[in-house]
Amino acid sequence: MSQPSTPPENGPSGFIDGVRLAIGTLSVFPVRPGVVDRRAGGIAMAVAPLVGAVIGACGGMVLVISLWLGMTPLPASVLAVATVALLTRGLHLDGLADLADGLGSAKPAERALEIMKRSDIGPFGVVTLVLVLLIQVAALQEAIAYAGAGTGAIILVAACTAGRLALTWACREGIPPARPDGLGAMVAGTVRRSVAVVMTALMLVGTTALVYLHGALGPWPSGSLSELLGGVERSFVVYSDSVISSYLPELETGITDVVPTTALGPFLDPRGLPLAMLVGLLAAWAVRRRAVRRLGGVTGDVLGALVEIATATTLLACTILTN
Repeated sequence: MSQPSTPPENGPSGFIDGVRLAIGTLSVFPVRPGVVDRRAGGIAMAVAPLVGAVIGACGGMVLVISLWLGMTPLPASVLAVATVALLTRGLHLDGLADLADGLGSAKPAERALEIMKRSDIGPFGVVTLVLVLLIQVAALQEAIAYAGAGTGAIILVAACTAGRLALTWACREGIPPARPDGLGAMVAGTVRRSVAVVMTALMLVGTTALVYLHGALGPWPSGSLSELLGGVERSFVVYSDSVISSYLPELETGITDVVPTTALGPFLDPRGLPLAMLVGLLAAWAVRRRAVRRLGGVTGDVLGALVEIATATTLLACTILTN
């Protein structure tokens, strides 16, 4: 994660400047920057989970549309994860690879920071990227196979939100920057603990509300695209016969429904989703603590890595805790 360009300052930054900074730094959405300073950085890191929720919603839309088009869960999951990466310019993935190379080098802090600043990616970075992306895709695919597009979309929103909550906690007071310049220096230590607690509570409540809303609306409509196209029926493959027999009613036509869903079925437990997000935050906390000990503080790369780690861990935890 690189530091955004700083326009000429017209005075102390305000809340809107922080929101602009959050959107412009954490996404590809074109937003004109305002005043960029540490106060704006603190606001940006505090509202980062809201940006994550929007990015996750965009990925969820791609997921649902892909399934309506007749794709199987695997390519639909790949497209959804790719959409999230595209909407973040791949900056968080780049930070993940750089941190893996820096920590994996076992070099002193100064040398490790130099390795992280390189533009190339070493073997530690490549392996870490592949494994984390595989976890994200596989976990999302399993969510779809068990409970359908609606569940997958909600879980993706929750995971992306948890990823950005990791930024809020990584920038709380008392956590130093590893370098005197860069994004890490601008945002490290700018978020009060009380703000982090409030934002976490709001995001947990918000994602839980999505689960209940999904249940209130009932199963997502299936075969909608087929009906629009004149009743041309499409099907997709669910890889486990046990899953099919347990979760999908047999259709009189003998054709598998295009989007198998349950309203508040056994997979999407309202209590499991917030707990999965907390597990993701715990994983990010462990990595952040390790990075601070090895590097002396946080950098933009560390922050980007925490986003991907929290996101992947939340998705993985969802396959266990909400089942």
